[in-house]
Amino acid sequence: MGNELATRTGSASAREQSVLAMLRALVPSRALSAGEALRIAELQANHLLRHFAIETNAVPEEIISELPRIVVVREDGLPVSGAAHWNGHYWVITVNAEEPTVRQRFSVMHEFKHVLDHTTKQFLYHDRPFQTADEQAERVADYFAACLLMPKRVVKRLWCQGNQNLVELAKTLFVSTRALHYRLDQLGLLEPAERCGRSLGHPRRPLVAPAGGRG
Repeated sequence: MGNELATRTGSASAREQSVLAMLRALVPSRALSAGEALRIAELQANHLLRHFAIETNAVPEEIISELPRIVVVREDGLPVSGAAHWNGHYWVITVNAEEPTVRQRFSVMHEFKHVLDHTTKQFLYHDRPFQTADEQAERVADYFAACLLMPKRVVKRLWCQGNQNLVELAKTLFVSTRALHYRLDQLGLLEPAERCGRSLGHPRRPLVAPAGGRG
């Protein structure tokens, strides 16, 4: 029984390492610009979605919460939306249970990006005249969460199929209307002209949650 448990534990660790290693390997071992950090965040989100073959409009939180050695905890009275730490055995992502479920989902994805960045942040984030390294890390984590919960191709497909009621579209994607509005603006879909006729390249600007919180 002990050997069987050890085998299962070892396999779980290997699966976790394979997913984390796959995503972390997308970060070049050199100092990156702010724009490059954002592009890598989107690349990581897209790789994760492809890895788990996610085809639903609403991305399941389980792609993070069911990874081996990652535990998602919901806690009342948390002074922030979320936090992540390594407890010596596994990563603990804690989110504020008093916030709406859609915001909790955003926080889980946001904090997972911090987990990903644990071994690569020295390449991704640097103090700059317009932003500290910590501020940039938060901004990129928001962007990663938006890319993961609202993939560009999915959002564009739904929007251009006529799903342009923000409340209903937010329900379809299981996100907040505020986060969706920022994502649509970021992707250029709120522009009156050619919003469904042109292909979407790099984002016009990163998703930055308004003051008072993300998601």
